[in-house]
Amino acid sequence: MSLPLWQTLPVRWVLLDRDGVINHDSSEYVRSADQWRPIDGSIEAMARLYAAGCKLAVVTNQSGIGRNYYGRSELFAMHRKMATLLARQGAQVEAVLFCPHLADADCDCRKPAAGMLHRVMNCFGFSADQAVLVGDAERDLAAAAEVDINGVRVGDAGDYPTLAEWVDRLLGITQ
Repeated sequence: MSLPLWQTLPVRWVLLDRDGVINHDSSEYVRSADQWRPIDGSIEAMARLYAAGCKLAVVTNQSGIGRNYYGRSELFAMHRKMATLLARQGAQVEAVLFCPHLADADCDCRKPAAGMLHRVMNCFGFSADQAVLVGDAERDLAAAAEVDINGVRVGDAGDYPTLAEWVDRLLGITQ
């Protein structure tokens, strides 16, 4: 008898950057739930991971807050929209961690620093070898490397064009 798929996956936790991985990014910043649009297939891909037994967490830089482009209430509305879409697919994220600081701030949370990764690992009690971080920028991979988490880059400069394509590969749906 073979093991269920979730018991054979190499990871138990998938940490996801938000803008450019889950939703479309914008040089003008995504400032409201109305502007927050998921990338085609990303919500369904997250649901496939969840159904396969992976826990999901979002770790995202949100300097738009520090720039006063939007506030925490708008950010939370975007995350509620994401959570609602995931719930419709039977999935959820365990946590959403965000850094509101500007790039020149002296903080440990803004990627490429690994503060958010340390926090989620400590809060949920998992180790680096049980996780992978999916991001769209070098800063995401640098944060992952700082805590010895494997990193996967998606997007135009990535290993995979989209989160959905990486998930399909991980789950053996495509070769």
